[in-house]
Amino acid sequence: MARYVTLHLHNIVSGKEDDYARWFDGAQLDALKALDGFRSADRFEIAALQIMPDIDQPWRFLSLYTFDYDVPDRDIPKLGQLLAESDAAALLDDTDKAERFYTYNMYSDWYVGPNWQADQPLSGVSIILANFVAGREDAYHRWYDEVHMPEVSRVPGHVGMKRGRLAGTQCEPRRFCPGSDLVLCAQQTDDLLFTIRDFSARARGVSPSGIAMEARSSAGSFARTVHYFTKISGDRWTGGIAYDGDLSAYPADFAQPNGQG
Repeated sequence: MARYVTLHLHNIVSGKEDDYARWFDGAQLDALKALDGFRSADRFEIAALQIMPDIDQPWRFLSLYTFDYDVPDRDIPKLGQLLAESDAAALLDDTDKAERFYTYNMYSDWYVGPNWQADQPLSGVSIILANFVAGREDAYHRWYDEVHMPEVSRVPGHVGMKRGRLAGTQCEPRRFCPGSDLVLCAQQTDDLLFTIRDFSARARGVSPSGIAMEARSSAGSFARTVHYFTKISGDRWTGGIAYDGDLSAYPADFAQPNGQG
C-alpha cells in the first residue's frame, strides 16, 4: 500500500488551467518518478454539488499524491520543493493564501466495498478533514473501522474509504490544518446528486433502499469539513452508478433537486 497521501489544495491563475494540466501530465509526472517512494498522482476539481454546501470551499483544485516513503522526514518536503522550483509555480494563484499541502500517514490501504469496480477509474473523491473528541480516539477508530467504512462503502456510487493521521513533517508552505485525521472516500458515479442524496437519506433512516446507517459516534468531533472533487486527469469513469444492490428501489425523481431524499 501507499503509506502516505499528500493533498495539494490550490487555485490556478485564471486562463492558465490548460497550461497547468499540460505541465502536470508531462514535466511534473516525469519529475515525480525521480522522487523516492512515488506511487501515483491525480488531479481533481471541486464539484458543484457538496454535502455541506454552506462551508467554505476555498480551493478549486486538488492534486492527490501517494508515496511509500522509507525516510518520511527527509522525503515529504521534496514534493513542495519540486513544485516551488517548477515552471508551474507561476501558474498558481495564492493571492488569498488559500494554498495548502497536507500529508497524512495512512492507517491502512483502501477499505473496499462491494460497489468497487477495481478495473475502472474513480469518478472522484471526497475528503474529510476530521477530528476525534479528546480522550475518545480508540472509540473513534473502532466506529470508523467496524461501522462507518462498511456502511458508507455500500451507498450507491461510494466504493471505498481509507484514513490517516496528519504527519509530523509537512511540505511548504506549511499552513494551518483543521483536521488531525483524513478520511478519503472514493466514488464511482456519474450522478453525484444521487450518491450524496442517498448517503444523507441512509444517515437519516429514510433511504428508499430500506437501509439505515447507525447513529454517528459521539467520539467523532463536529469540527470537520467535507469537500467533494471530480477527477480531471487520466482515465475517466463512464460506468453509471456503481452499486451492488437494486437501483430500481429508488423513485424516478430521486436524483432531481426536488426528489424524495
